[in-house]
Amino acid sequence: MTSTETVGDAVGHSALVDAIGTAILTSAPGDDPLALVRHAACAEAAVRDLLQQSVGAARAGGHSWAAIGTELGMTRQAVQQRFGDRSTGDPVSAEQRWLGPVTAFDEMAELEIAGRRGWHTVRAGMLRHLVVHTPTQWEHKRVVWTGSLKRYEKDGWVVGCRALPWIYLVRDTGLPAEGAADQEGAGTPSVR
Repeated sequence: MTSTETVGDAVGHSALVDAIGTAILTSAPGDDPLALVRHAACAEAAVRDLLQQSVGAARAGGHSWAAIGTELGMTRQAVQQRFGDRSTGDPVSAEQRWLGPVTAFDEMAELEIAGRRGWHTVRAGMLRHLVVHTPTQWEHKRVVWTGSLKRYEKDGWVVGCRALPWIYLVRDTGLPAEGAADQEGAGTPSVR
């Protein structure tokens, strides 16, 4: 790492700390120190989730556990244990399924098919989406995580899930799901 990268990282770190601190202070009442604790804890949980997603994005981008460990100041083994795939034991309800494996190249087509059958994404993991079933069809949209979503919200889109660098938006069409009455289990997304 060069000294220019170090200075750039320090400036970026400082700006990030300022942005998070400002968000915590503006969302908590000024006269309630416990509210600050509550909001700081919420920010910490959000940052942990973002770190998990960032590691997942780096892995999906082909980076090794050793390279990620170097960025985090951890050994390859430590980073793999902390951030490795924990998906095998994820419990899901009768109305939930994992859709996958999918990649950035085919996931939107797969989500479109699932959406017509009444499934919409609520969580994204490494090469898969956790989808929930309803009796109506859903539309899916993937956008780059950049800022305000107001332009989408005015058209009825809501956040299905966030998975760096993407936000997956969903919108209920109100139309009956395809194949709902035809076949039990037909069109049920699952891990392939």
